[in-house]
Order: sequence, then structure tokens, then C-alpha cells
Amino acid sequence: MTRKIISAVALLLTVCASQASAQQKSYGPGVSDKEIKIGQTMPYSGPASTFAAIGKAMEAYFQKLNASGGINGRKINLISLDDGYSPPKAVEQTRRLVESDEVFAIVGSFGTASNFATQKYLNAKKVPSLFLGTGANRFSEPEIYPWSMGWQPNNVAKGKIYGKYLLRERPDARIAVLYQNDDFGRDHLRGLREGLGDKAATMILKELSYEISEPTIDSQIQILKATNANVLVDISTPKFAAQAIKKVAETKWPVLHMLSDAAASISSVLVPAGLENSKDVITLLYRKEITDARWANDAGMKEYLAFMKEYMPSVDPTEVLYQFGYGTAQTFEHVLRQCGDDLTRENLMKKAASIKDFELSSMLPGLKLNTSATRYTPISQAQIVQFDGVTWKPISDLLDADK
Repeated sequence: MTRKIISAVALLLTVCASQASAQQKSYGPGVSDKEIKIGQTMPYSGPASTFAAIGKAMEAYFQKLNASGGINGRKINLISLDDGYSPPKAVEQTRRLVESDEVFAIVGSFGTASNFATQKYLNAKKVPSLFLGTGANRFSEPEIYPWSMGWQPNNVAKGKIYGKYLLRERPDARIAVLYQNDDFGRDHLRGLREGLGDKAATMILKELSYEISEPTIDSQIQILKATNANVLVDISTPKFAAQAIKKVAETKWPVLHMLSDAAASISSVLVPAGLENSKDVITLLYRKEITDARWANDAGMKEYLAFMKEYMPSVDPTEVLYQFGYGTAQTFEHVLRQCGDDLTRENLMKKAASIKDFELSSMLPGLKLNTSATRYTPISQAQIVQFDGVTWKPISDLLDADK
């Protein structure tokens, strides 16, 4: 009887030890003791190739991370494919990443239309799609798309922040709106109206859209100028924002020009538009502006510039899209570290939806990333800034779209 009891106890201990070992390391597709394979698509070619800087910065950041040993001994293998800013190509490349490369997750893929095209497929496959390069609200709807999450403030949130700022600082503003005729533009416009509340109907004089296929928006600017508005809310992407800045200057329209943060790059928007023409335009920021002397001795900025010098020495470090990719990669690193050895897709989404007061060294002081099972927008704060001819200068405190 004693021998039977001892044997039973030994067997039980063996089973328990085996179960404990299994619990210590749980792996999903693309994960091993040495590697975590992730994927993304980027517009390395096509009309939005400027945004490929995000993917390049993420690749460089993971190189840096791998050089220091990776995460818990696992190297990050980022497979970044060109989608040409084409939704059908994004679907093709994403299917390859999931079905052939068997990546653990999709991380940082850029473009609203491209991410729309792959969203239902990735959710059906239960593949985490994290910190995507889009501000569309469809990536902040966990009740519908539980496997999709954006990173920056969504476009409705940005519009709300603009509306709140105008109500507070320019309550008598006469507003003209130029917007891109897609979800990017329409979500911003919806947020602007929500931020203005009951006054939207009287403050907004005219709303005019443009198609991304149009060569210029000169005619739209002329029509909007004729409204005698004194505020232009310009919800356009870099190419068209630069055109709008030039046209406003050329027509001598005395208007407060508010740009989408998607067009806030000094090097790729304001310089082509002309720095003198760009003076006094307004946008919102949630990052530390690299050209702002305030951050010259900031530890986080020094860390970022050192990274750029070592891992991306041939590019312009003031291009904000590299900073965007850097912050996205840092956020993914944070979530992976929270996962420990439970590297299943389910646990990755659980940890991504459990970020608590996480601060990034390249973001504005006081800005904290938070998520929950019902909140899929990590960042909801931003600061209104104005271009002084050299850099962006703050003209507000941090504004929160949710408060």
C-alpha cells in the first residue's frame, strides 16, 4: 500500500511539473525560444511612400533591441513588405505574412485603406493587429474588432481636440474646412463637430472635400476663401497640405491655418511649402518636437538622436515619421515584455489591452498611454502648437479628447 501511494504521488508530481513547465512557456505561431516573428505592410512604393519611414524606423529599433539581446533572449524578426499603398496588395501581402511566414502578429502596418482591407481577415484569423498606422475609429472598436488596435489618437479624438481648442481660444471663429474625402478626413470632421458641440452649425461656414487622386486643391482653397472665414481647418495629407499653405499665402488669405498632424512634418511639408509661407500655421503634437530647443538637454531626446545616429545615420533625424515608428516599436516592446513567456496571441491582445500609464521617452511630458478591454486608443492627449518659422511652439497645455 505504501509503495502504491509513493508511486501515485510521484506520478502526480511528474504531471504537475509537466503542467507547470507548459504554463511557463506558451507559444503561438512565429514564436520560439530564440525568435518572435512579426509582420507588417508599408507603402515603400506608390503615392504615400513618404510614410515608409515608419517601417524603416521600426526595423532599425528592433535591430537595436536585438543587439542588446532581444526580449528574454528572443530576437525580434520583423518582416516588412511593400503594399504600394494599394488595399488589394496589402491583402495579398498580409495573407502571405499570416499563412506562409506564420507571423505572431501584425504590428504597425500603415494606411487607413490598407488596414481596412485586411481588418476583417485578421480578426477572423484571430491575429493581433497592433499599433497600426491609422487614426481611423474602426481600430478603436473592440466590441466589433477585438484583434485590431491603433496607436496614435484616433481621428475623431484629434478633431475633438481642435474643436475644444477653438471653443476656448476663438469662440467667435468663422471656420472653413478642407478635408480628404475618405475615412481619414470624415473622422476628423466628425470629431471637430463633436468638439464644437452645439456651436458647430454656426461656427462652420463651409466644408469642402478633395479626392486623393486630384492634382491640386487650388480651386477648393479659392472657394473656401470666398466664405470670409478666419480659421481654416485643413484635414489633408502632406502633399495637399503643402499645396494649401502655398495657396493661402499666394492669395493673401488672412486665416488661422490648422493642419492635421499627418501633415506636421517640417522637413516634408513646411519646407516644400516655404518656411515663410508656413509661419503661424497650427497643428497638434503628442511627441517632443526634435527642432525645439526645449528638448536639447532632454534625456529622452538625447536617447532618440543617439539611436538615429547609430542605426539610421543617412536620413534626416528631424523627419517626424521616424519618431512615429520609434514610438510604435517601443510600445510593442513594452507589451511583449508584459507577456513574459506566455507568448500566445490571446495573451498578447490581453496585455495590449491592459497598458497602464505607460510613458514614452519621445512623447510629451505628462502624456500617458492607457488601454483597457473597452478602450483601444492608447493615446488620447495632444498639445496645440504653432510654427514660428523654425520650429513648433506650444500654445496650449495637454488637451484630452476624452475629458
